[in-house]
Amino acid sequence: MLARMIEEAPAFFGYYNLIFLFQALLGTFLLSAVGCVVGGLAGFGLAVVRRTEGPRLLPARLIALLFIEAFRRIPFLVTLMLTFFVFQFADIDLPLFWVAVVSVCLIASAFIAEIVRSGLDSVHRNQWDTAAAMNMGYLMMLRLVIVPQAWKVILPPAFSFFILFIKDTALASQIGVMELTYAGKVLNNKGFSAGLVFGSILLLYFALSYPLTRLGAWMEARLASSRDRKT
Repeated sequence: MLARMIEEAPAFFGYYNLIFLFQALLGTFLLSAVGCVVGGLAGFGLAVVRRTEGPRLLPARLIALLFIEAFRRIPFLVTLMLTFFVFQFADIDLPLFWVAVVSVCLIASAFIAEIVRSGLDSVHRNQWDTAAAMNMGYLMMLRLVIVPQAWKVILPPAFSFFILFIKDTALASQIGVMELTYAGKVLNNKGFSAGLVFGSILLLYFALSYPLTRLGAWMEARLASSRDRKT
């Protein structure tokens, strides 16, 4: 097997194959980046809505809760297929890449919302009550008092989720989206050995996720040092 991989390497790493792999890497990066950014913003909004109080916003809280609980429990592949068939049923001719983008945003929003909610809940109730006693509105309370304390709890699990999310986008290959796993299948079907193809795909996934891992570790260290200084 090793001899075959060495023999195939010059042809496998040819110009057109490298361009093909780069396009697939870009597809994976865009799926992950859009999912993280849109999911982060939407998830934060859902968590804020879920944390509201009072009967007037009860319908909004119920919708947010239903959305979060539903998409946290539906597997990503099922969400992907459902999104695909919903667009087909609605006769909306959307490129497969954007079908996958919608799916990853739905999943990311639900998971990030739960991470943000746990971060907001980690702030002691006295902080909420003190801000309310100072006549702060809900959004001002979040901006000035709650979020500056909660983000230290939110960031570590959020980074862990983002790293896992990069790998989960491989399921988009099931509907034909051009990303790394799909590119690996195409090259393997062309006759290149599975070890060479998917070994290269593994390295590309590693190159994509490792910088995010280091950034998360650096930020956790900074957060730990800031807590130590305050103590």
